[in-house]
Amino acid sequence: MQDRHSAHADDPPAGRSQFSRRMFLGAGVAVGATWGLAGPAFAETGKVPGETPFGPVVVANPGGWASYARAVRLTAGRPAGMSRTLLATFQGGGGPGFPLYRSDDGGRTWEQRGSVPNADEATGFSLQPFLYELPRAFAGLPKGALLFACNWLDSFTSTNIRLYASKDGGLTWQFLSTVARGGPPDTTNGATPVWEPFLLLHDNRLICYYSDQRDPRFGQKLAHQTSTDLHTWGPVVDDATGLTYPERPGMTTVAKLNRGRWIMTYEFGAPDDPDNPDQNNYSYHVHYRIAKDPESFRFSRDTPLLDRNGDAPNGAPVVSWTDSGGPNGTIIVTDNDNQDFFVNRDLGNAGKWTRMSSPMPAGYSRFTIPLDDLRGPRKGGLVFVITGAQYGKTAPVEAGIISVDDCENAGSRRQ
Repeated sequence: MQDRHSAHADDPPAGRSQFSRRMFLGAGVAVGATWGLAGPAFAETGKVPGETPFGPVVVANPGGWASYARAVRLTAGRPAGMSRTLLATFQGGGGPGFPLYRSDDGGRTWEQRGSVPNADEATGFSLQPFLYELPRAFAGLPKGALLFACNWLDSFTSTNIRLYASKDGGLTWQFLSTVARGGPPDTTNGATPVWEPFLLLHDNRLICYYSDQRDPRFGQKLAHQTSTDLHTWGPVVDDATGLTYPERPGMTTVAKLNRGRWIMTYEFGAPDDPDNPDQNNYSYHVHYRIAKDPESFRFSRDTPLLDRNGDAPNGAPVVSWTDSGGPNGTIIVTDNDNQDFFVNRDLGNAGKWTRMSSPMPAGYSRFTIPLDDLRGPRKGGLVFVITGAQYGKTAPVEAGIISVDDCENAGSRRQ
């Protein structure tokens, strides 16, 4: 298992004294790397056979620290369960901007289909992409329009959560607004950057969650802002803060559960020795909150995620929920350090987390999309997974489909 400190120690690369090792290794900086193609895509036929788990297959192999993979399934205008079209991107593609890949056969083969922003408009360096399909018409955009958020670093002089939109399935993109602007990219407590956007449309407002170092009361906190027009943004609302200044909650992801509940996961950065809060010695164990409204997590209890053996996932969590696995469905959490997934079939009951093995490699901010309307020939519980390298390592971007009904609980299994 990866050393729990190694992924988060500050060790600035030469020439960038304010750019921490954590950000550098997670960023996918690959000087001179080019975007690679994984092979041809196949046209969607409209006749969809029963889906089955597969993978991992290579999406792209640009070299370097390709990580923070993100994907979206294009569902608008298609009968339930008929879409096999996915778009995917990641950080570390050789930039500027982000390469955009498309699959029309459920993720088995991929082809590069442009970039975000448009190739002739991308400048500077960017991190932390996020793709989102509008589930309904909103702010002048039709149902099925795509939104894209990222963290634009300009020339490493600032951090900027930017929002783009596409009405043609990702072929072209329009810049809409800057949600939040912070100082230069620097994870040192006392610096003022913003990081890691996550989008969610709720109650006719687009919520943009992000990590925020600008508040002088906290080394880092989790916050969100909302918009009704995608151009102007409301005030900063706190979602989670530490109890002491050095604590650093980060990397928000959110999923809707059944029974009117929502879950937010995040890494909770805390010094291993509170009396000597050296950022070279932090752990980033995964925590979560359950709420009845995705804008009210600040009122919910902070809960460490521990499996039945008392082990904690560490770093870069992503959460999703599938309606398979029982009357309460299944919460699926992934972290940086484990190839196993962490699952909960009791609406986040703190004592009911178990480990689930799968063939999909571990990765930094590995991403999951439940395919609840795609049922296999025998079972449901299908989940699309896309991942890149673990923190500080190199690997291709890979994808596949797992089944939470097929994957066995790993118990005390370790990598």
